[in-house]
Amino acid sequence: MGEHTIRLIAEGLGKSFGGVQALRNFDMAVRAREILSIIGPNGAGKTTVINSISGVYRKDHGRVLLDGEDITQMPAHRIARKGLARTFQNVALFRRMTVLDNLMLGRIAFTRSGVLARGLYWGLAEREEIAQREVVEHMIDYLEIDAIRHVPVGGLPLGLQKRVELGRALVGAPKVLLLDEPMGGMNVEEKQSIVRFILDVVETTETAVILVEHDMGVVMDISDRILVMEQGAKLVEGAPEEIRNDRRVIEAYLGKEHAA
Repeated sequence: MGEHTIRLIAEGLGKSFGGVQALRNFDMAVRAREILSIIGPNGAGKTTVINSISGVYRKDHGRVLLDGEDITQMPAHRIARKGLARTFQNVALFRRMTVLDNLMLGRIAFTRSGVLARGLYWGLAEREEIAQREVVEHMIDYLEIDAIRHVPVGGLPLGLQKRVELGRALVGAPKVLLLDEPMGGMNVEEKQSIVRFILDVVETTETAVILVEHDMGVVMDISDRILVMEQGAKLVEGAPEEIRNDRRVIEAYLGKEHAA
């Protein structure tokens, strides 16, 4: 598989909440080893895109393909098993569980031995747990969080919680990684760490990254392409240098008087 392989396609997505059209005929595609950032004013529909793709929301119309397979009607847990992982605006970790246990939960979808098998075939279950633990141990080293492996995540600073959540998404070796405001609430040093991990994932794996992020400096620095949304629809899409100077983008963010 090469870097030009299309990992995910969204076609004609629509989603309404009551009388509000949150997504309007939305199209998007992202390739392996690509960072596609989605930006737009508050309420533009960015998180609705993430939730619709990942199966959190049931779409009113349109379809989603992951590596050519139609995942439109699949529930979120099946989509995750197919290779789509995500993080959330508000960290969605089990706060009373340790860093290690939260990361182990990220491997549950890849465990074949169920409860019955664990009762009947201890050998299979034990081998599987060892294999999953090896993946998690590698992630702990990769994210440089060995010192906090046994700490309940609820007691950690936000920057470390977000690093753990990124790790939980990555232990599944996803085909597509959806990052919803991964740097919200972070200081400069914490943002630099997350950026380093994201870039490393793209450089060393076949993962495609879809990033929703408000920090325009980060977006412009690391994105291969940027998709701008306004009122639930795609406004414009292109390389960072194209987006930076696009009159429609300036108007959407700042108003027409600033684009004159």
